Amino acid sequence: MPRLLRDRRASAKGYARPMGIDWPAVHREALEVFRQYLRIDTTNPPGNEAVAARFLGRLLAAEGIECEFIETAPGREAVVARLRGDGSRPGALMLANHLDTVPADAAGWKAPPFGAEVRDGRVYGRGAVDMKGTGVMHLFALLLAKRGGLRLGRDLVFLAAPDEETGSIWGVDWLVRERPDLFEGVAFALNEGASGMPDFAGRPAHLFEVAVSEKELAPLRIVATGVAGHGSKPARDSATVRLLDALDRLRRWQRGITFTPETRAYLDGLHAAGLIDDPGDLASVEAAIGVSPDTVAAFTNTLNVTVLRAGTQSNVIPGRAEALVDCRLLSGQSRDAWVAEVSVVIDDPLVQVSLEYPTSAPVVVSPWDTEVTRVITEVVTETFEDAVVLPSSSIVGTDNRFMRPLGIPAYGFIPCLLSQEERDGFHAHDEFLTVENLNLGLEVMYEVVRRLCEAQPSEVR
Repeated sequence: MPRLLRDRRASAKGYARPMGIDWPAVHREALEVFRQYLRIDTTNPPGNEAVAARFLGRLLAAEGIECEFIETAPGREAVVARLRGDGSRPGALMLANHLDTVPADAAGWKAPPFGAEVRDGRVYGRGAVDMKGTGVMHLFALLLAKRGGLRLGRDLVFLAAPDEETGSIWGVDWLVRERPDLFEGVAFALNEGASGMPDFAGRPAHLFEVAVSEKELAPLRIVATGVAGHGSKPARDSATVRLLDALDRLRRWQRGITFTPETRAYLDGLHAAGLIDDPGDLASVEAAIGVSPDTVAAFTNTLNVTVLRAGTQSNVIPGRAEALVDCRLLSGQSRDAWVAEVSVVIDDPLVQVSLEYPTSAPVVVSPWDTEVTRVITEVVTETFEDAVVLPSSSIVGTDNRFMRPLGIPAYGFIPCLLSQEERDGFHAHDEFLTVENLNLGLEVMYEVVRRLCEAQPSEVR
């Protein structure tokens, strides 16, 4: 049972919550806003995020919060809002999220992907966890600060951007290049990239990860060549068979875990919390992290075949076949070395491996011991007395990768206890966020923002 502090009271679910706000009323309001937001189809491509940006802008304007709409391409907009502080605390805090979602095939869903139906305490919808739910938590942090007359010591900035799901060319990448003024004076940023989870390796735990970096994208194009011919004749040297053989070798490739400064710090934290026995025992570590695909991905370079292309019609043996392979590398790994390693595993001179994108932004690691991470740790451990808060490297790409090179410590933090089923919903059928997690996230996010932004008394300035 969570510890209850004197300045916090118990929620119906048993965790400690901030006082001074009618949280049941906020929960009801936020749930309705969340459902309306999910019903706005921002499938990318094409995005059409301007409709969602205007929706959020109307909610901000209704509270007297000025916002700016920035068109990055036709039909694609970002919305930015700022609550001004009195300068008693240095820099601004930016709450950044994205408006777009990946596509959803309705035929594979149990509920309409843009219906925002609530079933058994779950809100189903494309974008529920990635990342309109977190966007609503960011939004309400501003709304509650404004409504409550919170005296801010630093600026609080809200940014909802388009095009994150297809590389941010018209999103934060564009904003960093074309509107650098938005990021001037930002001391810290919070975004997606990591969350809490209610268990680890099959053991109950309130484990919260805060992403300080993310894996480097290294998507591969694998091309096999062979002899083209008529489909009626036995293939002498089929490009398709050659490609399938190559992909099968990659499927059977056993890759061990990789130790980096980030993964070692994570393991040390798990050991200190009693969640693993010996962080130096490879067998013990592999047994613990092998329970969840999320933790496996956090410790290994991953690859997944995502696109296959060959041929034009059934009676023609193609002379060329290709696959696109999503690869994500841990920090400190060389993309060129990865291409060479994959080529050695395939071991076929007629199969060529190359990077789909020859260049990549360098991976920058945000420092762990900062005001933001200390406040997150305080709030989470006050909310759940047995909570463990650890630095991690995000297994997915986020817009933080464009902010960190600017010198902004940017962190991935979804303030929810996402079950494995919820975490599996990213980019998958039946994506959902529980109402309980929405409520928890609203409260934790607000408290983190309040502690980071509330004006300092004059005697401690």
